[in-house]
Amino acid sequence: MNNNTYMTATQKESQRRQRDLLVRRICSQAYLWLLLLFLYAPIVLIIVFSFTKSKVLGNWTGFTFQLYENLFTGYDRVAQVRVDPNLYYSLYYTMLVALVSATCATLLGTLAAIGIYNMRQKSRRAILFMNSIPMINPDILTGISLFLLFVFLGISRGLATVIIAHIVFCTPYVVLSVMPRLSKMNPNIYEAALDLGATPFQALRKVMMPELWPGMISGFILSITLSIDDFGVTYFTKGSNGLETLSTFIYADARKGGLTPELRPLFSLVFLTILVLLVVMNIRAARQAKKH
Repeated sequence: MNNNTYMTATQKESQRRQRDLLVRRICSQAYLWLLLLFLYAPIVLIIVFSFTKSKVLGNWTGFTFQLYENLFTGYDRVAQVRVDPNLYYSLYYTMLVALVSATCATLLGTLAAIGIYNMRQKSRRAILFMNSIPMINPDILTGISLFLLFVFLGISRGLATVIIAHIVFCTPYVVLSVMPRLSKMNPNIYEAALDLGATPFQALRKVMMPELWPGMISGFILSITLSIDDFGVTYFTKGSNGLETLSTFIYADARKGGLTPELRPLFSLVFLTILVLLVVMNIRAARQAKKH
């Protein structure tokens, strides 16, 4: 009788633990889905309302590709007006700044990561700590600091200062993207290439770069994303000569009382492009991991 009572109590305890585990699992999954909902609901909303011609976000007037047609032609044939040309100028300068700064930041960040990796352990930790400071700093603090630096040096603000500023805050992210690849790489292959007659530049380009390529691509795409997204640094370094990027254009457009409707399809295309790039990168990384 005592054994039966003990088994019954054990079964009840086991059932209670299973119920608690199930409740925790349901709560954790609900929390995750709720978090994803808050993160992606605004993006989904913009994509959905890019297929209606309403000028007010949230007012559905029927499915149409009118805004996409306006974006690609630069002319609204329904209202018979041109799309704001500043939108295209800002898009051009945004992509120009992003590509140039991301390329320079990728090269500088890769070389910096190689140099940091070859330091002694204490020096490496100190430099990596200093490398993380610009990423922790708010954008507005970085923007004001660079603004004061350019004023102190007497440098006229414009496209060049914006590109320099974007290189400055993108490079630390490239360093962090490349460092894990250096940790996985055989440290002797560079010396082996030199022993076989390669010059330092040849060993760097033909031996080390292929090993670091995935990290460099990750840093490059991350730099492009950060550059397109940035507002604070760009606002303080662009000067007053009429240079605009998408972030500053949106800020000025919102102050007028509304946003240009063609921004919705533009945002949708940018988001889908970045999403496709990330999916392709993850697939390639998974395939390379299986090979190794």
